[in-house]
Amino acid sequence: MEGKIKIILIYMISWLGLVLLAILNGTLRQKGYGPLMSELSAHQVSTLIAIIIFAVYIYIITGFFRLESARQALLIGAVWVAMTVIFEFLFGHFVMGHSWSRLFHDYNLLQGRLWLLVLIWTFIAPWIFYRIRS
Repeated sequence: MEGKIKIILIYMISWLGLVLLAILNGTLRQKGYGPLMSELSAHQVSTLIAIIIFAVYIYIITGFFRLESARQALLIGAVWVAMTVIFEFLFGHFVMGHSWSRLFHDYNLLQGRLWLLVLIWTFIAPWIFYRIRS
């Protein structure tokens, strides 16, 4: 049991790497390609970049810290998504001062907002890489 808790704590700490990658991705969008295209297009490109760089990072992490089961992989994905959403809404609202409606805006797939795909990928990626490595 102790080893299982340790690996989950390691993955919770490794979530900070996902945050750093997301911040770098957002900076690249704001300072790089974002001004060259519509806001929606920049958001969509940024989503694709996030999925790719998260894939590389998660693949590396799952190589260093082997997951023990598919269930554990899904648990870690769920914890990462929960941490991401909590951080996004608390930091976005209380630190950045964004309205709740602005924060929910990126979840609207019908308007071309693709952030939800990053969360889905964050949830399933540990499981996918567990399966690849098994």
